[in-house]
This record gives sequence, C-alpha cells and structure tokens, in this order.
Amino acid sequence: MREIALVYLDRSGGLQKFVHDCKKYNDSKQSYAVYRFIISINPSDIAELDATLGNYVLHNPIQAAQIFQSVCFIAIKTLSLIEQLRTEAQISILLKPTHLPPLPSYILSLSAFPFNYTSQRFYMSEGIAIAMGTVTKYTQGARFLCTEETCPFSEGRFRYIRVHMPGATESATVRNDFVCSSCSSPLQEDMKFRVLGDKQIVEMIDAKVLNALKGYCSDKSHFRIQTFTVFLR
Repeated sequence: MREIALVYLDRSGGLQKFVHDCKKYNDSKQSYAVYRFIISINPSDIAELDATLGNYVLHNPIQAAQIFQSVCFIAIKTLSLIEQLRTEAQISILLKPTHLPPLPSYILSLSAFPFNYTSQRFYMSEGIAIAMGTVTKYTQGARFLCTEETCPFSEGRFRYIRVHMPGATESATVRNDFVCSSCSSPLQEDMKFRVLGDKQIVEMIDAKVLNALKGYCSDKSHFRIQTFTVFLR
C-alpha cells in the first residue's frame, strides 16, 4: 500500500506540495520535534487505484496516515529534503479528505438513535455555530529526554517523541509522569523542541433547531435539542 500511496501523491500533485513544505522546514532555523504535513486526499481516486487503501482512508484514517507517514519519511531521506530529521516518529501526517461518500453511514447526526459512533473514522456533521471561543495554543509535538545522566537517552536523541493524535487530550501529549523504557527514570521535556499549533472551541447545535424556532409542529410529543462541542485544530 505504500507504493500505491506514493503513486497517488505523484499523480495528484501532493508530492510536489510535500517537497515544497519540506523546503520551508529545511530553510527554517528553528528546531522541531515534529514535522507536520497536511495531505489532501480524494477517497474516490485512491479507491480506484487500490480498494484496500481506499477502505483504510475512509474507515481507518489513523492507520492510513501511518502508511503515508512511512512514504513521506522514505521520500525525505531519499531526496535529502530535511537535514534535521532523524526518525520516522518525528513526522505527523494529517489526512484531509476532499469529500466523503454521500451515504447515511458517513453522516454524524447526534439527533438520531442509536449513536453507535465508536469508530475513529471520518464523518460529516452539519449544524449551527452558536458560540466560538478564542484561538489558543496546544502542543502538536514534543521531545522528552531521560533525567538519568548515565542513560544513553539523556542526550539529544529523538527516542521519546510525543505527537498529538485526533481525539486526545492535552495531557496525553505533555505530562510529567512519563518514564524511560530503558532505566525507568523520569522523562523531562526538552522545551526548545516543543511544536505549538492553534486550536479553537466551537459550540454547535443541530440544524433541526431551526424548525423548533419557526414554530414547526412535530408529531412527536416530546423532543430535546442539545449543543455539542467541536475542537478545531
């Protein structure tokens, strides 16, 4: 599937954009623990190239991102795109689909039962934004070092990289209770390698609320409309 992913990137122009993004990182004097790349994907085009990879993109996007992560790492090393890059774990890939299949199973509706949204795949959701928070910072990636001086992972290696994953809380990326797998000593973050991003919290409500505000009479004797929170990162 890595070969198919590379073919798709080449045909879609994504490889050219990736090389351009790498150049910006390589020209930067800042040190990064994580190099983040956004890859636009067309699920239909990928499914035509390889049905298995297309299914991964639609239903297992985290695993699909790992496939593209491996391809991008090989490309960086082969073409010497980012001199500072050391390990594959330093690459963070965000897959951004151009569209999803127009089928009911891909629509996230919090007014429909049963909810059964346990899979970590892509969904479409439509609603009305009724409140928006201010833009704040969150940690996209960080590097940790062992606090034991005699440990080989106490030096400037990229052994312990924490990368924010979709749906994870801030504490999953940055905490003070991580320990070294080699000597069990506490890990300490190397602050100069922390990578920050922007996040915003939006309060939304289902579009069906408009019918209630218009005085729409429903056959249902009782109904309840509740807001839901969306994190934009």
